[in-house]
Amino acid sequence: MNDQSRRSQEFTLDGDQVVAKVKELLHEGNIRRIIIKNEEGRTMLEVPLTIGLIGAAILPVLAAIGAAAAIATRCTLVVERDEPSAPGGEPASDA
Repeated sequence: MNDQSRRSQEFTLDGDQVVAKVKELLHEGNIRRIIIKNEEGRTMLEVPLTIGLIGAAILPVLAAIGAAAAIATRCTLVVERDEPSAPGGEPASDA
């Protein structure tokens, strides 16, 4: 049985802000996937992340994100997170 649900967030950023935002989001945790889309909404880069991805292992990912963001002047960052479910099967609320 799946005890977690997925939640998506979208951020529209300038290309030079993307890597800083990704670093901030990774620090918060629970990130499962990062998708970078260009101004037309086409996916430029999709990066699945694992919980154990830390330290030097994240550097190539950040380099790829920076390269993709440099191509676009404005892009959308889609972040998928895992959220633990409450005991009743519903996602936990931020009450």
